[in-house]
Amino acid sequence: MGHETARLVDDAERRARLATRHALHPRHRVSDPEAATRAMVVLHATEAATVHLSVQARTEGVAPVDVDRALYEDRDIVKQLAMRRTLFVFPRDLLPAAWGSASARVAAEQRRLVSRDAQRHGIAADGEAWLDAARDAVVERLSAAEPMSAKQLREEIPELAGAITVNEGKKYGGTFNLAPRVLGCLGAEGLLVRGPNAGHWRLSKPSWTLMDAWLGEDLVPLHAEQGYAELVRQWLHAFGPGTLEDVQWWLGATKGATRAALEAVRAVAVGLEDGRTGWLLPDDLEPVAEVEPWAALLPTLDPTTMGWKERGFYLDPDHVPLLFDTNGNAGTTAWWDGRIVGAWVQDEEGTVGVVPCPGADVDSHGRAALAREAERLTAWLDGVRITNVYSSRLMKGAPLP
Repeated sequence: MGHETARLVDDAERRARLATRHALHPRHRVSDPEAATRAMVVLHATEAATVHLSVQARTEGVAPVDVDRALYEDRDIVKQLAMRRTLFVFPRDLLPAAWGSASARVAAEQRRLVSRDAQRHGIAADGEAWLDAARDAVVERLSAAEPMSAKQLREEIPELAGAITVNEGKKYGGTFNLAPRVLGCLGAEGLLVRGPNAGHWRLSKPSWTLMDAWLGEDLVPLHAEQGYAELVRQWLHAFGPGTLEDVQWWLGATKGATRAALEAVRAVAVGLEDGRTGWLLPDDLEPVAEVEPWAALLPTLDPTTMGWKERGFYLDPDHVPLLFDTNGNAGTTAWWDGRIVGAWVQDEEGTVGVVPCPGADVDSHGRAALAREAERLTAWLDGVRITNVYSSRLMKGAPLP
């Protein structure tokens, strides 16, 4: 890939692209959960509520029940373990690209780790053979059953028995069943899928079923190179321009695979305001128009917040310790005019309020717009209170570290 740049894309244009491509600007919101997912390529689903709240931020008139319908009845969008061993929601027609590339990479690594642990902890003399037997038993059981929880499968399938004890005496240690990890491995392979959720939409209580039965069709994984190229093509449309490091981080792939994917889609180099080289699709080089200032409230791990590795064009580096944990997981965020300016929280009654970052540049128009978004989100939640595993310091009211 050459580095002669076609033009400069400054930070203001990157923020304008973000506003419209991500369906965050009020005039560019989309009509349904599938369209909201496509706008972002995929939605983060590590926290169950994030899927629904990410859709809420990008749509009008779409209720939580509509998101559930898209996930569990129409199945236009589907949960899949993929890039960076993260659970995402995909449009169903993008699944074959992930299965052959990002998900396959995760599945291979998880298979190695699960097999190793089964052998290391005395569950089986041959970890690979044990995992193969568990796989076959799960497929056989689910072929003749309704979706089942991990607990049900573990109790009914002897091949899934086995637990390991790690980090004894530490708060993150303990004894853990291997069954959920086996199911996660089979999910990464695209063999199983997280089906109906047994709990409220804000909670993750999945049941498992066979992917082909869930989809009602047998989709064929793309070859790795084709899969990576399709994921990168869609990422560049939604998030471009981005640097090689941005794309590689999002993709969770090697630098070589990322370079090959950029070459496959004929990505064109552009200059960025910070002096780095970014990449755009060859048919997406024209400057985009400015947009009017806009406000948005995004959930924990929202894909807009998490979509780039280099975030300086929308995030003040001094605010990172307030908004992200030490592992790089973002809490809730409040946006004004293309920049993160704070977080949002709820009180005991479920009313949403905005907590600004110290020194954030928000004028009276921005404060009013954020207040309107808080009212909109409060009405949409209708008393439901969201709990967050990845609560940030700002959400907790904690001081700077």
